[in-house]
Amino acid sequence: MNLLSHFVVSPLIPIFTKPQTTTISSPHLPLPNQSSHVACINHSLLTNLLSISIALTLNSPLPSFSIPSLNPQPPLLSPITPFSQSKNLQLGLENGKIRPCPSTNPGCVSTNPLSSSFAFPWQIPTNSTENAVQRLKEAILETQRNANIQTLEDTPYGKYLRAEIDGGFGRDVIEFLVNGDVVAYRCMATKVTYVYPFTTAFGDSKGQEERMKKIVAVLGWDAPSFESMD
Repeated sequence: MNLLSHFVVSPLIPIFTKPQTTTISSPHLPLPNQSSHVACINHSLLTNLLSISIALTLNSPLPSFSIPSLNPQPPLLSPITPFSQSKNLQLGLENGKIRPCPSTNPGCVSTNPLSSSFAFPWQIPTNSTENAVQRLKEAILETQRNANIQTLEDTPYGKYLRAEIDGGFGRDVIEFLVNGDVVAYRCMATKVTYVYPFTTAFGDSKGQEERMKKIVAVLGWDAPSFESMD
């Protein structure tokens, strides 16, 4: 008998075998996207920061903002001084009359009653009214140094004449308004002199009066004055 026949496997004896491992494949679950996760974190962070900012804004005093004015103010002008006023010399008639003397021109003489250095208008004799303006022009050229007739024109208020002549500190200007037999005038320096530290200009009204006396003496017209009334 073969040796293998001694080894009879009984059907009652279980045979221990290595159990087979069955692998159950589960469905593949995709991992969450990393960039989407970061975006969610950033969104949450921004939401929290926004909430904190709103809370701080509501609990903080409002800042002061400069609101532009609906009516903007004009730019500040340079300060007005006697010197700046003296440089803006206004010539010509004012409301049909010879202008008064500027307060910044102390050497001025004018027949305007608003002037501090007032002079009476001239009176043209009845027999001298013809060609009165032409004669006045000739008298200016005869008695004044380097005279230059600048303006000679008809106006509704009479004939206006302006001339520039040599003065003590530069050029002076004389203005006349001839209306019938009355002659109004103004005589003053075009350049006002200031001496530091004084703010009052220096002028010689007596010198201007002497100039006008020379002109009227050549004309032979009447020149009333306070002295003649004494």
